[in-house]
Amino acid sequence: MYDFARGPLVWIAFAIFFGGSVYRIISTIMLAKKDKVILPYMRTKYGLRSIAHWLIPFGSRNMRLRPFFTIMSFLFHACLLLTPIFTLGHIALWQESWGVSWWHLPDTLSTLMTFIVVAGGVVFVLRRLSDPTVRMVTSFGDFVVVLIVIAPFVTGLLAYYQVFDYRTIITIHMWTGAIWLASVPFTKIAHMLFFPLTRAYMGCEFGYVRNARDW
Repeated sequence: MYDFARGPLVWIAFAIFFGGSVYRIISTIMLAKKDKVILPYMRTKYGLRSIAHWLIPFGSRNMRLRPFFTIMSFLFHACLLLTPIFTLGHIALWQESWGVSWWHLPDTLSTLMTFIVVAGGVVFVLRRLSDPTVRMVTSFGDFVVVLIVIAPFVTGLLAYYQVFDYRTIITIHMWTGAIWLASVPFTKIAHMLFFPLTRAYMGCEFGYVRNARDW
């Protein structure tokens, strides 16, 4: 399982991720073309303006009303994306396999960022359990998605601190990482793909059609 995880599983996960992502994006665009409202409303100015406001911390009123959640959300997503790319252990594998390497984060910082991802996942679960508004739209699948997202980071910490048998934990770490990557196009994690599209449409509907802000 270790050898399979280091070799074929990685490429299978990447193939599913890229293939699934391309399919989901193209199918969504094709579906939007069938709608008589969505594409005719789209305007570059209003779309980019909305995306910019929602990418800037506290750029929207909703973010300012929930400062703790806003900070945690931005830290969580930044660490979620950057840590796997710039962790030394991952870069070392690319160097060993393909002779490719790049700048890496200090171990202390990458470990801290990993803890932030795990803590963020716990906060999101507690929010879904405690906030009545969020709990109303929460299903069992939402908790499974959080587990899929944080599992590679939890196992990464266990491997880093050599808790339990290292070979077993690092194998589980690679499998959970592959599952996370392959599940992106087919779960709610796909919002990372659709955020620019949905945010741009909302910005155009409010800005171009209603002449109002969506932030």
